[in-house]
Amino acid sequence: MRLPNTGVQYVLRLSLQRNAVGFSQLLHAVEECGGDVIALDLVRTEELTTVRDLTVVMPAAEALTRLEAALAAIPGVHVDNVSDRTFLMHLGGKIEVQPRVQVKTREDLSHVYTPGVARVVEAIAQDPAKAFQLTLKRNTVAIVTDGSAILGLGNLGPLAALPVMEGKAVLFKALAGVDAFPICLDTQDVDAIVDTVVRIAPAFGGINLEDIAAPRCFEIERRLSERLDIPVFHDDQHGTAIVILAALINAAQVVNKPLESLRVVISGVGAAGTATTELLLAAGIRDIVGVDREGALHRGQSYPDRPSWERYASMTNPYNRSGSLRDVLEGADVFIGVSAGNVLKAEDLRVMARDPIVFAMANPMPEVDPDEAQAYARVVATGRSDYPNQVNNVLCFPGLFRGVLDCRARSINTAMKLAAARALAQVVQPDELAPDYIIPGVFNRHVVEAVAKAVVQAAEETGVARRTPVK
Repeated sequence: MRLPNTGVQYVLRLSLQRNAVGFSQLLHAVEECGGDVIALDLVRTEELTTVRDLTVVMPAAEALTRLEAALAAIPGVHVDNVSDRTFLMHLGGKIEVQPRVQVKTREDLSHVYTPGVARVVEAIAQDPAKAFQLTLKRNTVAIVTDGSAILGLGNLGPLAALPVMEGKAVLFKALAGVDAFPICLDTQDVDAIVDTVVRIAPAFGGINLEDIAAPRCFEIERRLSERLDIPVFHDDQHGTAIVILAALINAAQVVNKPLESLRVVISGVGAAGTATTELLLAAGIRDIVGVDREGALHRGQSYPDRPSWERYASMTNPYNRSGSLRDVLEGADVFIGVSAGNVLKAEDLRVMARDPIVFAMANPMPEVDPDEAQAYARVVATGRSDYPNQVNNVLCFPGLFRGVLDCRARSINTAMKLAAARALAQVVQPDELAPDYIIPGVFNRHVVEAVAKAVVQAAEETGVARRTPVK
């Protein structure tokens, strides 16, 4: 398997004695230290030296230290500075607040603030719905986390979660024009989280829950949805589910099997696995078996410490299959992994049905080697950007929130999720469908518009929209 692209990118500013240092010497030093050269850019030319920025990817900090020493040992090379490009992009944070109106005169001030703003205050007090027209509420989402499940890194707390939430805010704005703000809560108590979000909700048009561990995330989302009249959406659950369903709709067409006929095995029944299962059931797929550390979840087994597993077993596995992951994989059409790396060997896929579909979503190491899986599976998708068919939540949440904000939806229901998945699938045109192209790329300019439009239509049809957006 190709090594995961987990290296860190650095920029080394080098002063090179003119006509004394060759590029091959620099390349050799980088490769000897286990790195890759990305670029060698000219900064300036001086009388005796040339200053260049050498951009490299190194597998570890120790390798960078060795590289600095190796470069310094080359006659005519001086290492002026070393920068971590990722850290440079985070200096000062990645987002800021910008006013939408200018305040240049006393008259401007009187309209934006006192005394003019009092009239707006009174209008909203008389009709709270006007807050959507007259404040940032109409286009603002709170990205709420407790830092308990940050990416694949685990429970590192709210402060460590902030860079991730900022990054998500950047994507909201860049892709869908949505203003999103990180809310990192210094508590992992369900009651405290729910009460806090309810109290800050007046300023927002939607709540995006992020990186909150299961099973706590289920309870938080349920209770917030009951108490708030704005959409609450746990992206790790439902964003993943929507994009998986979209990819599966197209994969089923590639292998010429009806979606409803598919027999699916899901590895991992946490937040993403449970939500994916529920959405696949809503889409008409009936034969789904969930597998966790203890094997296939089925009705013959009790899970007293895991009520979410009890519920999962009751709504899945219609033939009550039991055993290991490999046991229940026999005869299956689809494997969906939302668990951990290397839980399967490629040879294990031999027992699957004709033209199997494999979604190995664990990052950075998928559940099965994608390269080797190609020998057995007709369609392979992962969560990684360096393979075809990347199943990425970025394909969902910007467009979905653009839609719910535009129609001022009260909630996000199953019909809206199904509509989002179908719209996302349809971005890939029928003549474009192929085993290595079942899902559009994250920068496809049609994705946000298609998903938003479908979400608005479904919200209107199900009665949760409070307005019809201007066409």
